[in-house]
Amino acid sequence: MRDRGKQGVALVHPRLYRRFMTEFRTYSITASRLSLNIVEWGDPQAPPLVLVHGGRDHARAWDEVARAFAPRWRVIVPDLRGHGDSEWVNDGIYQIHDHLQDLITLSRKLDLPPCPYIGHSLGGNVVTRFAGLYPDRVSRLVNIEGLGEPPALAAERAKRDQVVVLRDWLEKRIRLAEFEPRPHADADALGDRMAALDAHIPRAKVMELLRLGTRANPDGSVTLKYDPAISPAPPDLPQDVKHRLWAAITCPILLIYGAQSWASNPAVDGRAQLFRNARVELIEGAGHWLHHDQPEIFIALVTDFLA
Repeated sequence: MRDRGKQGVALVHPRLYRRFMTEFRTYSITASRLSLNIVEWGDPQAPPLVLVHGGRDHARAWDEVARAFAPRWRVIVPDLRGHGDSEWVNDGIYQIHDHLQDLITLSRKLDLPPCPYIGHSLGGNVVTRFAGLYPDRVSRLVNIEGLGEPPALAAERAKRDQVVVLRDWLEKRIRLAEFEPRPHADADALGDRMAALDAHIPRAKVMELLRLGTRANPDGSVTLKYDPAISPAPPDLPQDVKHRLWAAITCPILLIYGAQSWASNPAVDGRAQLFRNARVELIEGAGHWLHHDQPEIFIALVTDFLA
């Protein structure tokens, strides 16, 4: 086992150590003319660990995971643009490359050394592309169901008339641009809708995520924090370009999937073999939000990987 003192924690006064474990701090940075909210846990002098959430999610969804890693790491958790307490764009377009640009900006403005990155779903796509473009900046990579479309679906999409794809996307953007944030009068009913997305998340956890991911209104209703105009991305990178990015990653990679998730297992569909140094872990009793479904197993798995 490595000496924890080398991680910068053992030298911290016990009172400060307890505070770093249980309290977080927030601040903002400017990226692409937008204010992005950042949540941090742990000793500011400890080695950094970056967590990136998925689509229509928020930084505080990582709280349980962040607390677990705060004793050894400076845990940095951004709200993606259009999510949480970060600013929204005015046209509702949130491409993966926009989030990627923001992550590059964050790493430079915070002057981060090479460090581990963990991403879920959309966040997994973002951190994986970051690692492919800047392999010297990522020391470990954990991707939670964030590789995008499985090969079979990508092949089907490639067969479609791309002119029709573009037109359909633009029409959907036009419709979504009219959306306005609307309050939900019944928080319990909203919790039921969230719970239906993943039957493995405990009800108490669902309501906690809902509390952190909404704004309370004076009349008692709640409004979700993410931009309702968020639309699916336009036609993305060609598959061969994605695969080149994956092959360029030099650090060890942990691909984690829920055994009961709808996502395609990369160990079965062949995508895991496109990386130089990747292994796949399947967590039983877990769906797409496996870090909420089985947090103890997830934390133990990642702790071992980072060590």
